[in-house]
Amino acid sequence: MALLRQEVEPGEAGLDRDALDRLDRHLARQVGEGRLPGFLVAVARGGRVAHLTVHGHRDVAAALPVEPDTLWRIYSMTKPVTSVAALMLVEEGRLALDDPVERYLPCFAAPRVYAGGTGPDVTTRPASGPILVRHLMTHTAGLTFGFYHAHPVDALYRAAGLESSVRPGADLAETVELYASLPLQFEPGTQWNYSVATNVLGRLVEVVSGQPLDVFCAERIFGPLGMPDTGFHVTDERAGRLAELYGETEDGGIEPVPGLPLRGRPRFLSGSGGLVASAYDWHRFMEMLRRRGELDGVRLLRAGTVELMTRNHLPGGADLRALGSRPAHDQPGNDGVGFGLGVSVVIDPARTQAPSALGTYGWSGVATTTFWVDPGRDLTVQFMTQVRPKSSHTVYRDLKRLVHEAVTG
Repeated sequence: MALLRQEVEPGEAGLDRDALDRLDRHLARQVGEGRLPGFLVAVARGGRVAHLTVHGHRDVAAALPVEPDTLWRIYSMTKPVTSVAALMLVEEGRLALDDPVERYLPCFAAPRVYAGGTGPDVTTRPASGPILVRHLMTHTAGLTFGFYHAHPVDALYRAAGLESSVRPGADLAETVELYASLPLQFEPGTQWNYSVATNVLGRLVEVVSGQPLDVFCAERIFGPLGMPDTGFHVTDERAGRLAELYGETEDGGIEPVPGLPLRGRPRFLSGSGGLVASAYDWHRFMEMLRRRGELDGVRLLRAGTVELMTRNHLPGGADLRALGSRPAHDQPGNDGVGFGLGVSVVIDPARTQAPSALGTYGWSGVATTTFWVDPGRDLTVQFMTQVRPKSSHTVYRDLKRLVHEAVTG
């Protein structure tokens, strides 16, 4: 069993122990107040873990503690993995960022864009150009999520059975065909809207590689990097290590809620949010990125490709708040943050809600998991818990501020 362990003392890595203690106490208070079931937080510099804390329970009712080998549903932290898979195919010359998606997925030929109306009275017009591969990776394709409840196209997704991104019983290929049958919310490449785009990217990986997404990731990413506990389902022998999933209640507490059906290979392989991983495995993935595509002699991507991935690709150098297509994106947390190829990236530290260094990149999951890589300070951070919040949780902002305070050199 692969376990994440603390490798050096905080002071050796230029981290302040007292500040890290404040971080732990802050998170532990949230557990004590019943806002979190438990958590794992790890901070590493130069590839060496200098702070690792587990606290609380992975299953509250069963009184099972969080442990270093606990398995977590990482949901949207799957997106950077799918993006790495696609970039590997780009490096091999089998795919290009400016290829029209319809070249590989003909169902996306002749896309149409929302023009007006609601429900059965929606009108559309032909898109002025094709959806490109880069549009999928930057969430500028015009796709959406059904659960937003903020635009007439969102309602069309719900009417098609896509409120949770997949129609019950459908596989990835069938689901992507359904996405393609619906109008785009805006012209490809003109706005940013967090969406089902990475599911389409996952299907693209399948078509181009000739392998199911889970097989490609296992053979080309997880196996080579030494990530034995990462995948799209949990085996019987590992099931006892999987954390229970909780949802936030109206009064700010938590209660168990259904999670991904991770026992047995899923019919729908979600490149957007289907993975489960351990902290050890995620540390390996972050380190591959921090080391610009290589880890322990295994190179997945060229250094230049990682640099391309972690650079802002939004039109005009805009941030998420400025380019966001809906009120949900018009929030302070999106100030000063752009988007690369599958990850967010800090482009203006003076405007970010929490202290962040220029070029810091990462992403989060809906169950309140998050990670970031700060290349300038050789810093990687991951936080794991399992709570689906009803509103914006402050844990990310607090975590970034407290880690920032801990960096001394």
